[in-house]
Amino acid sequence: MIKYSLALTALMLIPGQSDQTGNPLLGKWDTPFETPPFDAITEAHFMPAFREGMRLEAAEVEAIADNPDGPTFANTIAALEKSGRTLDNVSRVFGCLNGANTNDELQKISQEVDPLLTRHGDDISLNPKLFARVKALWDGKETLGLNAEENTLLENYYKNFVRSGANLNDEDKATLRKINEELSNLYVKFRQNHLNQTNAVILVIDKQDDLAGLPEDAVRGAADLAAAKNMEGKWAFTLQKPSFIPFLQYAQKRNLREIVFKGYVNRGNNDDGFDNKKIIASIAALRVKRANLLGYRTHADYILERNMAKNPENVFRFLNDLWTPSLKRARAEIADMQAIIDREGGGFRLAAWDWWYYAEKVKKEKYALDEAMLRPYFKMENVRRGAFDVAEKLYGIRFIPRKDIQVYAPDVEVFEVTEGDGKHLGLFYSDYYPRDGKRAGAWSSSFRSQSNMDGKFVTPLVYNVGNFSKPTADKPSLMSVDEVQTLFHELGHALNSLFGNTVYSGSRSTPRDYVEMPSQIMENWAMDPAVMKTYAVHYLTGEPIPQELIGKLEMSKHFNQGFATVEYLAASFLDMDWHVLTDATPADAAAFEKASLEKMGIMDEIEPRYLSTNFSHIFSGESYSSGYYSYIWAEVLDADAFQAFKETGLFNRELAASFRKHLLSAGSNDMMAQYVKFRGAEPKVDALLRRRGLE
Repeated sequence: MIKYSLALTALMLIPGQSDQTGNPLLGKWDTPFETPPFDAITEAHFMPAFREGMRLEAAEVEAIADNPDGPTFANTIAALEKSGRTLDNVSRVFGCLNGANTNDELQKISQEVDPLLTRHGDDISLNPKLFARVKALWDGKETLGLNAEENTLLENYYKNFVRSGANLNDEDKATLRKINEELSNLYVKFRQNHLNQTNAVILVIDKQDDLAGLPEDAVRGAADLAAAKNMEGKWAFTLQKPSFIPFLQYAQKRNLREIVFKGYVNRGNNDDGFDNKKIIASIAALRVKRANLLGYRTHADYILERNMAKNPENVFRFLNDLWTPSLKRARAEIADMQAIIDREGGGFRLAAWDWWYYAEKVKKEKYALDEAMLRPYFKMENVRRGAFDVAEKLYGIRFIPRKDIQVYAPDVEVFEVTEGDGKHLGLFYSDYYPRDGKRAGAWSSSFRSQSNMDGKFVTPLVYNVGNFSKPTADKPSLMSVDEVQTLFHELGHALNSLFGNTVYSGSRSTPRDYVEMPSQIMENWAMDPAVMKTYAVHYLTGEPIPQELIGKLEMSKHFNQGFATVEYLAASFLDMDWHVLTDATPADAAAFEKASLEKMGIMDEIEPRYLSTNFSHIFSGESYSSGYYSYIWAEVLDADAFQAFKETGLFNRELAASFRKHLLSAGSNDMMAQYVKFRGAEPKVDALLRRRGLE
C-alpha cells in the first residue's frame, strides 16, 4: 500500500522537519508558496533525501502501529495520512525531473531507489500490527460515526492494505515482496529503454530533394535539430511527435516515410540493447503470479475490481460494441485513400506508413483543408490563453503569470491560480516543448496535493508537460489541431487537481477509468467554433481564424475517426489480452502480440496506437495496466456531460459550479453516483457515437 511512486505520486504536505544536513529537499522551503527550490537542488541531494524520507516514515508508521491506545480514526487513519511528508515531497520532485528533464545521473538514481521504495512500501503494507488496527476500524466502521469523506478514506486504506497482501501468510508475503521488487526493476528498465529509443534520431537527410513535400516549419525544425546534434547542413528527425508526424503527413518519398514509421512502431523491438520483449513478457508473467497470490484469476481482475468497469468481461463487451462500427468506418477511409493512389498511378496497396500522407490528401480533396492552413492560427501562447479563458468563464478563476517561482527548465512557465475574488487556489506550471531528457507524450501531475488537515488548507502545485511543436529561430510554436486538443486536455487534469476541496488527499483516489473524464471534456471547448474564434488568431496579422476555415473544420470533424478509433481500440484490446493471461510463464512477446492482433482482425493498413514493446501506459508502471480502455470509457461520460452544456449554454456558470462540486472537487469511490448527481442520470453511449461519426 504505497502512497507514492516515481510515476504517479500522491504528495501530502511540505516537510516540516528542520534542515540538519544542508540538503534543500529536507527542510521547510523558504520560497513563494513553499515551492520546490530547484535552483538549489542537485542530483547529489536525492539519494540522501530518499533515505532520510524512508527512515522518517518508517519511524512514524511504527509509532502508529505500536500505539498502546486502541485504534481510532484519528490515531490510525488520519495519522497515516499525515505520515511520510518528507518522502512524498522528495518523490514528487524526483518524479517530475526524471520524467521531464532527466539525465544519466537521475536514471542511475531511479535504478537504485525504485527497489528501495518498493521494499519500503511493502514494509508498511505488510506490517501486521498496523493492518490489525486498520482492520479493526474497518470491521467496526458502522459504530465510528464517520462522515462520507472519512468513510471513503477508511475504505481506501483497508482495501489497499488487503490488495497489497496484508492478509497473506508470512511465506506468501515473502513471495509477494520478491515479485514487487522484480517488477520495480523491470519498470525502470522499460522506461529507460523507451526514453532512449523515443529520443533517438531515426533519420538524417543530407539531400534537399528528400525533403520534398515537407512544410517550411518542419524543414526548419529538422535543420535546427541537426545543428544541435552537430550535423550542421543536414536535417534530422526523431521519434518525438512534433518531428515524425509532419514527416509522415507530407514527405513525398515513400521509402523514407516507411523508415520513420517503422522506427516509431518498433521502438523497443529492435533486438538491441534497448529491446523490451523479454522485459514485457516477464512483467506480464509476474503480474499473473501476483494476482493469483492475492486471490485473483488474472491481473485484469485484480485491477478492474476498483474501477467503474468492475471486471474484464465488461471491458471486452464495451470495446467490442465500438469495434464493429469503427472497422466499417476505417474500411471506407481506406477506400478513399486507395482511390487516390490508383488515380495517381501509384501501383501499390496502401500501407500503414502511407496512412498519414494519403489522409492529408483526402482531407484536401474532400474539405479543401490541411494542417499547414491551420497552424498559423494556433500559436501556443494564444492557445494556452484560450484554454485559460475557458476555465475562467466556466469557474470564475484567474491565471496570473508569476516570474518569481523557481523552475526546473528554462522554458517552464508558472501561473498563480486564484478564485475570482482573489483567493489563492494553487500554482500551475506549463512545460510544453520536447527536450532530450523528456519522455514522450503529455501528462499532468503535481508537486503538492490539496488537503485541509487540522484546519490548515494546503493548496496544490500542479504541472502540465507536453511535447508540442517547438519555436524556431524565426517562428513561434505553431500547434497542430491534435496538440491544441492535448493542451486543453491536460489543463482539464490540472483543474481537477486545483479544485480539490477535501480534508484528506487520500480520499480523492478516484477510479482509473474516471480519471480521463475531467480532461477530455475540456477538448470539447477547444474545437467549439465560438470558442475557437476567441483564441485562434494569425500569429503575424492578429486576424481571427476565418469563418471559412472554421466551417471546413466543422465539416471535417468526423474525418479519419475510423482510423483514430481503430488504432486506439486495438491498443486497448492488446492491453487487455496481456492482462487476462492465466499462465505465469513468460510468453514469447512477438508471437503473443501477433496472435492478439490476428484475433481482433485489425486491417494491415492500421497499426495499434502502441505495440507492446513501446506501450509505456501499461509496462512502465502500474498506472494504466488493464486500463488503457479508460480513455474511451471516460469519453462516454464527457460526451454526455458536454451535451448538458450544449443544451443550456457553453458557459453556464450554474452548471459549471455543479460539475466542479460533484465531479472535480469531491473524493468518492463511486464516481457514477457522483455523475448522476451532476447529470441526473447515467450516461448513454449515443453522444460518443455521434461525436465520432460511428452511428
